[in-house]
Amino acid sequence: MEFRPCIDIHNGKVKQIVGSTLNDEGDSAVENFVSHWGSSYFATLYRDNGIKGGHVILLNKAGSPFFEDTYNCALEALKAYPGGLQIGGGINDTNAAGFIEAGASHVIVTSYLFENGRLSRDRMKKLESAVGRKCIVFDLSCIKREDGYHIATDRWQTVTDEILNAGLLEELDDYCDEFLIHAVDVEGKNSGIEKELVEMLAGYEGNAVTYAGGVRSFEDIEVLRTSGKSRINFTIGSALDIFGGNLKFEEVVSYMKKDR
Repeated sequence: MEFRPCIDIHNGKVKQIVGSTLNDEGDSAVENFVSHWGSSYFATLYRDNGIKGGHVILLNKAGSPFFEDTYNCALEALKAYPGGLQIGGGINDTNAAGFIEAGASHVIVTSYLFENGRLSRDRMKKLESAVGRKCIVFDLSCIKREDGYHIATDRWQTVTDEILNAGLLEELDDYCDEFLIHAVDVEGKNSGIEKELVEMLAGYEGNAVTYAGGVRSFEDIEVLRTSGKSRINFTIGSALDIFGGNLKFEEVVSYMKKDR
C-alpha cells in the first residue's frame, strides 16, 4: 500500500474540486481550494519526499479557452519531476508518446478507451503500440448506481453502461500496468471513503490499483488498509494541508514510511 499524491489542474491552476460538479460548459466546478503555487512546487515537494506514482490530471477539455494554460501547467510538473509522475486528461494514441517524452512515467487513459459507449480493445492495442503496456494506467473512475459502479468518462460527466468489478479488471490488466479508480460520488467532499468500492477492488489481485476519493484521516487510511487487504494504493486531495485541509502532508509521509 502506497500514498500516491495528486496535482489536479483546472483553468491553468492547481485546484481541488468537488468531482461531481465539473462541467465543460463554462469550464466550471465547485472549488475546495485554489493554490497560489504552480504545479512545479507540488511536483518538487513530492520528488524531495521520494514519493513516486502521483498523478497529474488535466481537468479542461482540449479546445476549451483554458486548455493551453492547463496543458502548460501540467508540463511544468513533469519537468520538475521527470519519471516520477503519471499524467491524465485527454490522452489518446496520438498524444500519449509526447507526454512520456515530456517526463511522465505513465499516461492515464479513460475516455479514449471507449468507442460508441463501450470499452474498445482495439483502442487499447493502439495505446500499447504507441507507448507500451508498462507506461499505461487505465482510469476506471466510477459512479454508483442501483446495479453497481458504472465507469464515468468525459471528466466524469458521462456515465457509461460498463460496470466496474474485479472480473473486468482481470479482463483488462493485460492492456495496462496499473489502474486508477476515483470514487466520483465522494471525490472532493472530504466525507470519508467509499468502503464498498474498496472492498470490491480488494477482490482483484493483479496490477497495482490506486483509490481516490474521500480520504480525510488516518482512520480512513487504516480502513483502506484492512478493507483493501494492504493491496490498494491511495490518494489524498482536499484533506491535506497543502490543499487547504487539516491533514498534514508531512505526517502522512512519515506515517507511510513507518509502515514499510
